[in-house]
Amino acid sequence: MLQISALQLAELLAGIGRAQAAMVQGLESELAGVRSGRIIPAVQNVAHLRDHPEPTLVDLPVRVFLASMGRVGPDPATIARDLERLISGTVTAPATKEESAAASAPAARAADAPAASPDAGTLDFMKPS
Repeated sequence: MLQISALQLAELLAGIGRAQAAMVQGLESELAGVRSGRIIPAVQNVAHLRDHPEPTLVDLPVRVFLASMGRVGPDPATIARDLERLISGTVTAPATKEESAAASAPAARAADAPAASPDAGTLDFMKPS
């Protein structure tokens, strides 16, 4: 039986993503604007970028494809780590609504901000420095 490592599978996914990106590039050269107007929005929708900040096993190939259409391309080591995380079953729990609200609250952001100087509230540009 064939045993494939996570890195080998990651390289395979990266290669498939590059082939798909080449197809999109070919379409873009024939039909200007199809990449940014039609293909990218549809693929981003399928990738569940907003729904799942951490990729699921179903979302991972789509995200590899999106990364392949970028300037740098996907990193096989990162893909391998994601594959190992997804296959081993250790999934990080998403933040609860209370944790998300607390993190985005103005008081929490103000507490993390550096203390303002006493003169920071006035923006008098005519005042000599």
